[in-house]
Amino acid sequence: MNGQNRSTIQPGIEVNIVLKQNQRSGKLTRGIVKDVLTNSSNHPHGIKVRLEDGSVGRVKEIIKG
Repeated sequence: MNGQNRSTIQPGIEVNIVLKQNQRSGKLTRGIVKDVLTNSSNHPHGIKVRLEDGSVGRVKEIIKG
């Protein structure tokens, strides 16, 4: 499942995000969502989130809820 719709992303779910510094390479980072940072209902590049480890990036795929 992609991470473009805010309604599908809540704190506590496991996701793969791309960090700002990895946008060119596309390297993904896996973690648990702590906060949802994007206010709009959807975003073409993925909803921006903060993971429990403090990493901030855009959701590329949702692993499980």
